[in-house]
Amino acid sequence: MAAAMTNDFDNPDSLNQRIAVGLGKLGTALRHHAWRGAAPLGLTPTQGQILSYLQMFPGATLLQVSNALGVRPATASEAVGTLAKKDLLRKERSGSDARALSLSLTPEGRGAAERAGEWPDFLARAVDGLERDEQRVFYRAVLGMIRALQERGEVPVARMCLTCRYFRPRVHDDENRPHHCALVDAPFGDRDLRIECPEHETDSVPITR
Repeated sequence: MAAAMTNDFDNPDSLNQRIAVGLGKLGTALRHHAWRGAAPLGLTPTQGQILSYLQMFPGATLLQVSNALGVRPATASEAVGTLAKKDLLRKERSGSDARALSLSLTPEGRGAAERAGEWPDFLARAVDGLERDEQRVFYRAVLGMIRALQERGEVPVARMCLTCRYFRPRVHDDENRPHHCALVDAPFGDRDLRIECPEHETDSVPITR
């Protein structure tokens, strides 16, 4: 006699698991496209990520690159050495710390960074298929998940608005732009929340959302 099927549609734990499985599928697709995007340039995905990161944060140190990508310093050092040999980046002594190396892209490196950074476009096109309200809700949820993982030390710390000392959440009555950035003294909305901001400064006091 066949066992009766269990109705788990109202089980929140089951929903959590289905979301996790779905995110795992997206992660698999991202890794696949990362290899496809980097391979034609003769790069590994890690090397491509380093180029993209230095495009956003020129002058970053090796330790900052290692922390941002969540890889061991030795792995980052090996990748940086390979990129330097390919004349895609240059290493200089940091002006603020003579013991640290400051990394910046060469003109060839900037071109490679542009091409290496194109591989996530397939996911952006999938997001375009969502309604605007769905995009905002989804993006806010992604930020919340990143912050939760950061607080548990399970992902590298990102320079997000949600952890920035200049972020003032929901201080305006405008539902489209309820937040305020004290650095530029301007209101903004959920869709403008940043995951990586060059001007980010860590907030020492956690903000209640």
